[in-house]
Amino acid sequence: MRLIHCADLHLDSRMTSNLSREKARERKKELLLTFERMVKYAAEQHAEAILIAGDLFDTRNISATARHAFWDAVCSRSDITFFYLKGNHDTDHFLADREEIPENLKLFGTEWTSYPLGSRVVVSALEFSEENAAGLAHTLILDPEKFNIVMLHGQQAEVGAKEKFRIIRLRDLKNRGIDYLALGHIHAYREGELDARGVWCYPGCPEGRGFDECGEHGFVLLDVDEETGTCRRQFVPFAQRRLYAISADVSGCEKPSEMADRIDAAIGAQQPLAEDLLKIILTGEVDVEHEVDTEYLRKRLEPDYYYVKLTDETTPAVDVSRFLLDASLKGEFVRTVMSAEDLSDEERAEVIRCGLRAIAGEEIAES
Repeated sequence: MRLIHCADLHLDSRMTSNLSREKARERKKELLLTFERMVKYAAEQHAEAILIAGDLFDTRNISATARHAFWDAVCSRSDITFFYLKGNHDTDHFLADREEIPENLKLFGTEWTSYPLGSRVVVSALEFSEENAAGLAHTLILDPEKFNIVMLHGQQAEVGAKEKFRIIRLRDLKNRGIDYLALGHIHAYREGELDARGVWCYPGCPEGRGFDECGEHGFVLLDVDEETGTCRRQFVPFAQRRLYAISADVSGCEKPSEMADRIDAAIGAQQPLAEDLLKIILTGEVDVEHEVDTEYLRKRLEPDYYYVKLTDETTPAVDVSRFLLDASLKGEFVRTVMSAEDLSDEERAEVIRCGLRAIAGEEIAES
């Protein structure tokens, strides 16, 4: 029996944190298209179920396009059972206009609910609430003769989380007959051993939405042998675009062309594709008299990739010895700043950087 475990699709996410309005709208549609491609992939792989471990949607105000796309996927694939557990971003709002829930869509509430799947597999899940969080493991009753899949949406931790009642303590779930703990909430693929019998897994989000979600994204394909009660699992990269955060050390560079060469070398090591999104972080020390023109460096990359963001995290390097005996305005300025006791070394370097550029009559770029 094949199943797909996914989570954190965040359909209808606004996608405006980095992108222009046009590209944000396009990426918003791509999230939805990736969901539709995943359902098609499930059908092609003859998967019997899709486990959605929370945050199917991103907001309460779901667009008609996203709502209809989800219902069309469920209703047109009656041979696939959709197990949908709400996450912290989900509400019942999109269910309100449905008089009847399709038979192949299984929902969960704040008490443990279990559904049989095939001859031996059972899918159980519970939606976190402040009332049930403390005792959720103790109220979970599973048949040890079955292959037990348990779905939860929360932060795996022993202590500390933004929403404390959404903490998942693995130690409380050990030795309770769980074969596969299908988790959601963490946006990167992670897995590990739960106990001698079972494993836990976060599939991550199918599409990265920001530069804190770089790397491969997709879902997990499960292949359960109902006779032996064993399961093979495989992470399936599936995102339409990948996001990269690439550091380029431009220490010692004097000209934009030298910095461009360093950036190209750093990008080449990662081998992104034209459809990908890049964040380039400039690092290292650059002489205060040499400009770091981030807009120029970004513009030269822009035609080659879907989106490019460039940030300057370089440190201005000041060779004070060059100015100690300099009788020019520059020398006097640098000596005055260096003697200021109320400035840190970083502040001195930044003041000198801006001052020297101003003296030269050049535009001061933000660092």
